Amino acid sequence: MEPNRERLRTPRAAGLAGLVFAVLLAAAIVLMRLAIPEGASETGGDPLSPDRRSAVRTALELVPFAGIFFLWFMGALRAQVGEREDKLVATVFLGSGLVFVATMFGAASAAGSILEDQQPSDFGRDFAYTLLTTYSMRMAAVFIFATSTIGHRLGMIPRPMVLIGYAAGLVLLFAGPGFPWSELVFPAWSAMIGVHLLRVRMRTRPQPADVV
Repeated sequence: MEPNRERLRTPRAAGLAGLVFAVLLAAAIVLMRLAIPEGASETGGDPLSPDRRSAVRTALELVPFAGIFFLWFMGALRAQVGEREDKLVATVFLGSGLVFVATMFGAASAAGSILEDQQPSDFGRDFAYTLLTTYSMRMAAVFIFATSTIGHRLGMIPRPMVLIGYAAGLVLLFAGPGFPWSELVFPAWSAMIGVHLLRVRMRTRPQPADVV
């Protein structure tokens, strides 16, 4: 019974990790967007106000935890697939997820440099947004494509969610810097998958008579 019970726990782990990641990343993105608007120069070259600096610091503190929960999300999803995984798609899944985390941390580091300057320049802000919207989110798009493909082939994700995933991936792949706030599509998709996996866990919860 123990292996079966472990398999039943996997959707719950993936679902919870996906939800926590979605909340943390969405909060960090919103705080950064509000504190340092993209495409707008700092007014008169003045330093960031204390409230905006506080918002940036809070966002930067959330990013590492978002990355940690995303890695748990990846690991739990891969554990659920197990030996059934397609090596090619699984490699794309793993590689895109790791590059996403690396570029997300890079964007956070670039944004953090703004706090070190008493007179913040546009370079740090633009560099952070370039890493986030041009590189990080496009790796997120590849991760969504790979996850949706695996979920569809193995019957883990319903067809409507697979189609939503492909649509979300296309938005992230082609929207880029021209569509501010489009990066919120990724946490929204992660939350959707997390809720679905938690519902799967609830439906497959063993009855008391099945537990040894």
